[in-house]
Amino acid sequence: MSTIALDNVKTIKTLNNIAESGLNVFKENYIVDNESENPDAIVVRSFNMHSIEFNDQLKAIARAGAGVNNIPVEKCTEQGIVVFNTPGANANAVKELVLTTVMASSRNLFAGVEWAKTLEDQGDQIGKLVEAGKKQFVGKEIKGKTLGIIGLGAIGALVANDALHLGMDVIGFDPFISVDTAWNLSRNVQRAMTVEELYANCDYITVHVPYTKDTAGMFNESTFNTMKPGVHILNFSRGELVNEMDMEAALESGQVGKYITDFPNENVLKMKNVVPIPHLGASTNESEENCAIMAARQVKNFLETGNIKNSVNFPNTSLPYTGKRRVAAFHKNVPNMVGQITSLISSSALNIADMVNRSRGDYAYTMIDIENNVNDEVLANLQDNFNKIDGMITTRVI
Repeated sequence: MSTIALDNVKTIKTLNNIAESGLNVFKENYIVDNESENPDAIVVRSFNMHSIEFNDQLKAIARAGAGVNNIPVEKCTEQGIVVFNTPGANANAVKELVLTTVMASSRNLFAGVEWAKTLEDQGDQIGKLVEAGKKQFVGKEIKGKTLGIIGLGAIGALVANDALHLGMDVIGFDPFISVDTAWNLSRNVQRAMTVEELYANCDYITVHVPYTKDTAGMFNESTFNTMKPGVHILNFSRGELVNEMDMEAALESGQVGKYITDFPNENVLKMKNVVPIPHLGASTNESEENCAIMAARQVKNFLETGNIKNSVNFPNTSLPYTGKRRVAAFHKNVPNMVGQITSLISSSALNIADMVNRSRGDYAYTMIDIENNVNDEVLANLQDNFNKIDGMITTRVI
């Protein structure tokens, strides 16, 4: 269980190279120590954390990126460790690469460039060889073609809006679209009521959904057969969304014209008409800086105020911070938990100035501001009593 800190200095540990602009967020009262055995928070990119044992001091892990498969989220939840990600911070980088590959694959650019390199040492004959050989790379324009987008989150919405500006027709499918995304999405994006409707009407399909048990292998023989022959499929989400054996067969038959993937492996590299990209979706200087800054700010805000934004395992929770002593408690989402917490505060002759409680599945988070001027000893006793409540995970006093 956490205890009241004797000082305000907090330790941050990084497990990958994190952009300096992100680390600069941690200034006064922070130490960035990558050798620390007891950090208050960890900032990570792709480092695999599944074999790491977490100390009692650790309060938060921030992933400078969207996916958190490298983090043992369930284990963190059980220990009251908040896991943050940075949705939208790399969206522009991925969007640009999606649209780049839509155009480049349509014009057979990648194959054409590789072929042109084989003309080395042909001297004065290169010009004639180019004119004679370019016919094999005749492509098609994307203007007037239909792009289907599965998942209209931060990336999907940007792709949709810019594809419209390129003269494409756009069909989107997302049964869980957020209000914020809906406001930012062009009204010219057509809505598919089912994913099957999208499959049947699109020349290009790009997917922007997380990898879950429901999305695993969502592109397979059955779905390929409902698509337009020669469809181009773009996967910048996760390789596991595609059944690779079925994809290979679809590429061989021509049912799928091109498969553009950011996740090459031994199977994919052997397939014909594949454009394998070495996981470059978010690999821009700007994206890395945006993710690092966003991750650092979320951690800093949580450590200093207890407020949570963009957590993948605990509810987003915000309570204006006025400088009063604040109790933050992670606990099971069970009846009478808040009642027990407030009763203990009352029995300690303390008044509640403000409070908030939010739940997410089996877990909940409660923050309470104390009205009184109260010393650390009283709060330490109160915290000890909180920790004795059945279903309490961890508490912190700010």
